[in-house]
Amino acid sequence: MKTVNDILHNKHQKETWSVLPDSSVFDALMLMSQKDIGALMVIDEKGKVAGIFSERDYARKIILKGKASRETKVKEIMTPANKMYSVPPGMPIDDCMALVTEKHIRHLPVFWNNEFQGLISIGDIVKNVISEKQDTIDHLNDYIAGTYV
Repeated sequence: MKTVNDILHNKHQKETWSVLPDSSVFDALMLMSQKDIGALMVIDEKGKVAGIFSERDYARKIILKGKASRETKVKEIMTPANKMYSVPPGMPIDDCMALVTEKHIRHLPVFWNNEFQGLISIGDIVKNVISEKQDTIDHLNDYIAGTYV
C-alpha cells in the first residue's frame, strides 16, 4: 500500500510554495495563479509554519464578506497551524482519502517530528488511488489471460 511519502517523492512539482503571514491576499493569489496551485503554506520569518491559505479561504472569507484582497493580510483569513489537518509521511493513501472526504478539505500538509515536509492535494491522492487500482486491474487481467508471470 502506498503512503504519503510515495506521493511526495513522485510529485511532478516537488517545491512547496509559501507566503509570509503579512503578505496581502492579492499577492498570495497572484503567486497561486502563476504556479497554478490551490493553496500556499504560510511560513513566518523564522521558518515556522503559521498556517495554510487556500482558494477556499479566499472565496469564503474575502469575496463573501466583501473584503478587499489588496488590503487584507493572509494571516487574517488563513487556516492557522493549530487548526490545520496534517498527516505524517507514513500515512496510507487510503487513510488520506478518508480524511479529505470526511473533513471536506483539499490540501494536507505533511509533518514529520514537527517539521514540515511538503503539501499534498486531493488531486495527488486521487491520482495515486486510481494508479494503484489500475495496477491491480492490470495484474488481474494478466492473470486471467494467462500472461501473468
